[in-house]
Amino acid sequence: MDTLILEPSLYTVKAVLIMDNDGERLYAKYYDETYPTVKEQKAFEKNIFNKTHRTDSEIALLEGLTVVYKSNIDLYFYVIGSSHENELMLMSVLNCLFDSLSQMLRKNVEKRALLENMEALFLAVDEIVDGGVILESDPQQVVHRVALRGDDVPLTEQTVAQVIQSAKEQIKWSLLR
Repeated sequence: MDTLILEPSLYTVKAVLIMDNDGERLYAKYYDETYPTVKEQKAFEKNIFNKTHRTDSEIALLEGLTVVYKSNIDLYFYVIGSSHENELMLMSVLNCLFDSLSQMLRKNVEKRALLENMEALFLAVDEIVDGGVILESDPQQVVHRVALRGDDVPLTEQTVAQVIQSAKEQIKWSLLR
C-alpha cells in the first residue's frame, strides 16, 4: 500500500469568500492560482453556493477542495483549503473571521452592515490570513489590530483638533522615555 506523504506547508488557505443569500459575491480573496480568472472564480462560487446553501452541515468536499462554511441571516462565509488540509484549522479561520466581524459590527452580522463596513472586513481578513498563511485565530486580537490600523488616519484627513491631540501624545511619549 503506497501512502502519499505530503510536505508540511504554512499555505493552508486557498480562498476566503463571503456571499449573500442569492449567491452573489460580496467578498472574495483567492490566495493561489487554482481559479486564475474571474470567470472561473464566479463559476466555482456558484457551484459552492448551490451545494451548500440548503444544508446545515459545516464542511464539504468540492472539486478536490475542502470547504468549511457558516451562514448567518443573509450571509454565507466560506474558507477553502486543499483536500488534504486540516478541517479544524480551516474552521478556526472561519470562526475567527465570523467572531471578529460580529464584535466589530456589534453582533449585527448581516449584508447591509457588512457593506457599510467593508474596510473593517478587508483589514480583518488581512490580519487573519496573509498569502494563504494563517496568522491569527483569536478574534480579540484581530479586533484590536483592526482598531489600531483604523486609528492611522492620514494627516490630510484629520481635523485640527485630532492633529493637536496626536502631537500632544507624541510629545508626552517622547518626554516619558
